[in-house]
This record gives sequence, structure tokens and C-alpha cells, in this order.
Amino acid sequence: MGAEAADLDLALRALADGNRRAILRAIRSAPQPVGTIAEEVGLSQQTTSHHLGVLRKAGLAVGTREGTRHLFAVDTDGLAAVRSYLDDFWPGKLAALKTVIESRREDPHG
Repeated sequence: MGAEAADLDLALRALADGNRRAILRAIRSAPQPVGTIAEEVGLSQQTTSHHLGVLRKAGLAVGTREGTRHLFAVDTDGLAAVRSYLDDFWPGKLAALKTVIESRREDPHG
């Protein structure tokens, strides 16, 4: 398995957890400190820190320092890899949908 596939696997495993998806929603609009994130998602700071570590390792979140505060934000590069993978499924699905719609136009009773 190549590095790119391994990175995608880490990202998808991280996204499989509902708490991690909630954390990503909490940090998507602006960087947030752990305490604020924990309060918003209803988890302890320790549990939130653990999930943030998993998200960071998966390339889905980044941490930065602002003075004494450690802020976390979404890493859009990591999400882009997941989106790219999922986008590969759309052309086939859109073609199938187009076929169904066109067949209904040809047969208005079907």
C-alpha cells in the first residue's frame, strides 16, 4: 500500500468516529482551543485532546500556538484527499442518474 493510500485510510478511520466529526464541525470556521472545543462537543478536555491527536495524525486537523493558547483548525489538505477519493465515485453515479432521467423523458408513463 502506498503512502497516499495509507494517509487516506487514516483519514477515513478518523472520520468514522462521530465525536471526531463533531470536533471538525467545531473547528471548521475558526481555530479553537481545546477547552472551547470540548465544551461545544460535550466531551472532557482529555478525551477531546485524544481525538484531536487522531485528527492531526490523519492530516485532518492542525494545531498552532497563539501566545500561551494552543489552537486547533481543520487541515483542508487532508480533507481534500478524502474529497478527491469520494469524487471518483460521482461520474459513474451521475451518468447512471442521467440515463434514468433520460429514459423517463422518453417514456413519460414509465
